[in-house]
Amino acid sequence: MTETQTRDLFRTLARVLGLILVVIGMLNTLPAIPGLDDAVTAAFGPNVSIRRFPYEYLFPLVFVVMMTVVAMEHSFARQFRDAAPAKRGFGLFMDAALVAMATLVALGYLIEIDAVCLVDRITGERAALIEKSLREEIEFAEMMGLPAPTTVDDPSCINTLGLWIFPMIAAAVAVFLGYNIRVWGLSLVMVAIVIAAYTLLTVLVWYFQGAEDMNKYLVTKLGGEPRRLIDGRPNVEDILVNNGQGLLGRFMGILLNTVFPYIVLGSLFGVSAGGRSLIKVAFLWTRRLRGGPAHAAIVSSAMFGTISGGPVVNVLSTGVLTIPMMLKRGFHRRFAGGIEAAASSGGQIMPPVMGVAAFVLSAMTVVPYREVIIAAAIPAVAYFGCLFLTVVFQARKQGIEAVGEATEDMRLTREDKIHLLMIFAPILLILILLLTPKEAIGCGPLAGLWGVTQIVTDTGCRAENLPWLLQLIQNSAGDAGSAGWWATALLIVLFFLDREIRRQPGKIVAALAEAGILVSTLYLMFLAVSVIDFCLNLTGLSNYIAVDIISWLRGSGGLIGESGLFLFAALGATMVMAIILGMGMPTVPAYINVALLMGPMLVGLGIATFTAHMFIFYFAVASAITPPVAVAAFAAASITKADPMSTGFAAVKAGIVMFVIPFVFAFYPELLLIEPAQLNPAGGGERYLPGLDGTVHWGTLALIALRVAVGLYLLATVLARFDARRIGRVEAILRLALAALVVAKLPAIWGVALAATVLLLIWHWRRGPAPAPADAK
Repeated sequence: MTETQTRDLFRTLARVLGLILVVIGMLNTLPAIPGLDDAVTAAFGPNVSIRRFPYEYLFPLVFVVMMTVVAMEHSFARQFRDAAPAKRGFGLFMDAALVAMATLVALGYLIEIDAVCLVDRITGERAALIEKSLREEIEFAEMMGLPAPTTVDDPSCINTLGLWIFPMIAAAVAVFLGYNIRVWGLSLVMVAIVIAAYTLLTVLVWYFQGAEDMNKYLVTKLGGEPRRLIDGRPNVEDILVNNGQGLLGRFMGILLNTVFPYIVLGSLFGVSAGGRSLIKVAFLWTRRLRGGPAHAAIVSSAMFGTISGGPVVNVLSTGVLTIPMMLKRGFHRRFAGGIEAAASSGGQIMPPVMGVAAFVLSAMTVVPYREVIIAAAIPAVAYFGCLFLTVVFQARKQGIEAVGEATEDMRLTREDKIHLLMIFAPILLILILLLTPKEAIGCGPLAGLWGVTQIVTDTGCRAENLPWLLQLIQNSAGDAGSAGWWATALLIVLFFLDREIRRQPGKIVAALAEAGILVSTLYLMFLAVSVIDFCLNLTGLSNYIAVDIISWLRGSGGLIGESGLFLFAALGATMVMAIILGMGMPTVPAYINVALLMGPMLVGLGIATFTAHMFIFYFAVASAITPPVAVAAFAAASITKADPMSTGFAAVKAGIVMFVIPFVFAFYPELLLIEPAQLNPAGGGERYLPGLDGTVHWGTLALIALRVAVGLYLLATVLARFDARRIGRVEAILRLALAALVVAKLPAIWGVALAATVLLLIWHWRRGPAPAPADAK
C-alpha cells in the first residue's frame, strides 16, 4: 500500500469513527419521547436504554473513540512523513501514545469509579460485597421495623490501580498536552503547562520541606504527617473519576449531554447553501442605507455567527462575499476587514445559538441556557447597534451613498428561499423550545380543544392529562440539548427540499462525519482545560488570589458597595487577563481559564456569579479581534490584502463596544434581565445585590438603556471622528467624557451629562452637515 493510500485510509477511518460517534451522541441526547422508554424496557428489560446512556460506561467508550479520531485526523506521523527518521519515529510514537493513553485512562476510569469497579466485577468480589451490604441493610430495617431495601449504595472498589495511578495520570497529561500543541497550538497549552508545573512544584515543596512555616502559595498538601504520596492518592483519583473536575468529568458531560446536537447542527449548516442566500437577504434589507454592504456584513455575520459560533469560520464564510462588495463601494481595506472581523466575532454573543462557550458558561454558573440567551439579548443589541452606527459615520465620512433599488444579484430565487427556510426554521424552533416554560404547555385558551385539564392556583397554572404531542413538547421545552436535537432533525428533513442534496445525499453523511471529527478535536482542547481545572482545585491558587486581593481592598478603603473605583480596577485587571490568556486561543479555553483564575475574585468583590462569568465571557470573545494575535482580524486581512495588524486595530476600533458593554452590565446587572445576575454572592446576607430585588423594572431599565445608547452613540462618533461633520480634538475629548458620565450611577452626574450632550449635539448639527472628501481616513 502506498503512502497516499495509507493516508487516505486513515482519514476514511477517522470519518467512519466520527460518524459512529455522532450516532452515539445523537442517541444519547435523544429527547424524552412519551412512551419510548417504557416500550424499550418492555421489549429488552430494565438494563437496556437507547438514550441518556449511563455516564460511567458512555464517557470512557466515547473518549477512546474521540482520541482515536484525533490521532487519525491530526497524525504526528503524517506531519513528519518527509522529515528525518528520528522525527518520523517520534510522530509514530505520539500517535500510538495518544490512543494508548486514552485506552489506559478509560480502563483506569472503569477500574476506579465506584459505579463500575471493573476488576471487582471480574473477580466476583463486587457482587459478594453488594450482597453482604444488602443483607446487613435488610437485617437493620427488620430490626427497626422499616421497609426492607432492595438496593444499596455503590461500594468502594477493592481492587484499584494503587500507586500505578500516579505514573499513569502523569504520562496521560503529558501526552494530551503534547498532542494539544500539534492540534491547537502552543498558546493554549502554555497556560496548562505553567499551572501544572506550578502544581508539581508545590507538591514537591510539601513532600521534601513540609508545610510548616511555608507560604500558602508554595505548598500543596496531599496528606498529613508523615508525608507520604500514598496519602495523596484520593486527590489523584479525583483527576480520573471526579464528575466535577476529572479528565472525563464535567466538560465531557457538557459536550455529550448539551452541546453535541449544536455542533452537529453547525456542521450540517455548512453543507447548505444558506450562507449566500443569507447575504442576499442582508443586502436587500440594507440597500437603502448608506453603509450598504458594510451593514449587510453586520447583518449576515450576526445571523450566520449565531449558527457557527466561530469567528474565523464566520469571516471566511461571509467575508468572501461582503468584503469585496465593501471595497467596491469605496470603503477602505482596513475598515472593511475590521468591520467584518468585529461583526463575525459578535456572532458568539448573538442568541439563540452562541457557540460552545455559552453552553459552558451555562454549566459553570448552573444557570439554564434559556436564561443565558435572555441575558445576552440587550448586550447583543447594543453591540451590533454600535457597529451599525460606526458604519453610518464612516459612510458619511467617505461620502458613500446608498444603493437604493435592488440589483439583480440581490433578488431571491426559489432555491434561495429554500436555503433560507433551512436556516431560519431550525433557529426559530430552538427559540420556541428554549423560551417556552414547561409549565406553560397546556395552559391557554385553546387547551380545552385538546382535552387538557387546567388547574389554576395562586402560583400559576398546571396542566394535566396532556395528549401525546403536548407531552412531547413539554419534555423538550426549556432543555437546551433537546432543542438542539429537534432543530438538527428538522434540518435533515428540510435538506431534502434542496435538489442538490437530493442529488448528492452523501453530503449529509459527510457533514455528520465531520461533526464527529470536530467534537473529538474539541474534547482534546477540553483536556488541556481540565488540567488547569484540577490543578487549581489541588493548589487553591485562584481562591488564595481572591482572598488576598479582597483583604487588600478592605485594608485600602472598601469594596464595591463603598467604592466603584475598586470594582472598576478589578474589572480592568480581569479584562487584561482575559485578553492576554485569550491571544490565539478559541473562545472556550480563553473563557474557562480566566473564569477559573479570576472568577472567584470578582465574586468575592460582590458581583453576582453569573454577571462575573458573563463579563469574562465577553472579553474571551473580544480576544479574537485584539492585537497582537487577532485571529478573526487576520482572517479578514487575508481577504482584504491589508496589513493584518492594522486590520486588528481597525476591528478593535469598530468593535470597541465589546470592551465597554461588560463594564456597563457589571455596574447595572439589571440589563441582563434575569434573576441570577442580581443575586448577592455573599452567603448569609441579603438575597439580592443592593438596590435590586430580582425583578425587572421596565421604566428604570428603559432609562438605563437610553443612557447607554447615548453613551455608545457618542463613543461611535469619536472613533469615526465624524458625526454630521468632522469632529475636532477638543470636541472628541468632550464627547468621550460625556459618554462616560451619562452612564454614571449618581443621577446628579448623569442628568447633567445628558443635558450637556443634548446641547452639544444641537450645537454640532446646527453648524450644518459637511461631508468629508471621499478619501477620508
